[in-house]
Amino acid sequence: MKILLLEDNARLNATIVKRLEAKAYSVDFFIDGQEAYDALDNGYTCFILDINVPSLDGIEILKQIRDFYPETPVIIISSSVELEVIKDAYSYGCNDFLKKPFFIDELEIKIEKLCNIRHDIVDLGHDCQFDFKTSLLRIGSTEEHLSRKEKLLLNVLISEKGKVVTFDKIQAMVWEGNFASLDSIRSLMRRLRKKIPFECIETVVDVGYILRY
Repeated sequence: MKILLLEDNARLNATIVKRLEAKAYSVDFFIDGQEAYDALDNGYTCFILDINVPSLDGIEILKQIRDFYPETPVIIISSSVELEVIKDAYSYGCNDFLKKPFFIDELEIKIEKLCNIRHDIVDLGHDCQFDFKTSLLRIGSTEEHLSRKEKLLLNVLISEKGKVVTFDKIQAMVWEGNFASLDSIRSLMRRLRKKIPFECIETVVDVGYILRY
């Protein structure tokens, strides 16, 4: 998962980056608002924005994000206690607001919740379970290991269970905003289907896929 972090306190910035990278997240970190703005198109799964930063403040960047990425989670981190600032953040589309100082654990929990990152075991039926922590698909007494992309694909399907997951969403969540051809997406889906010993993923022609179990 790829995260953009904008925080002009160098020490806090480095602390957040260290903790998130320990979780195997990819983090692009910025101190300057204009530099963060220039990087918005680099395929992020989550944005973490401070408000009062050099060049361009976090609220202005939030507005731009919502113009182009209406569903991507945005977490605002700020030392401000002014009600108007908090109201502005939510009115322009932030998903959550963390007041400084905060525990990094709290930020991690919010990221996991907003991005539907799981660490549990999901029962897919037919004596089949997937363990998100170990990336193991257990079918009876046998086990199949899922690759990173297979795990990300299954995660987005489970998170949207019963709903159509479009090719665009798969590209954004599994390829983290990088280009993926339809052939690449279909090839990944074929590999995932081979590892699940029953039909639970339906193809929605020219649109995407839907998981039912």
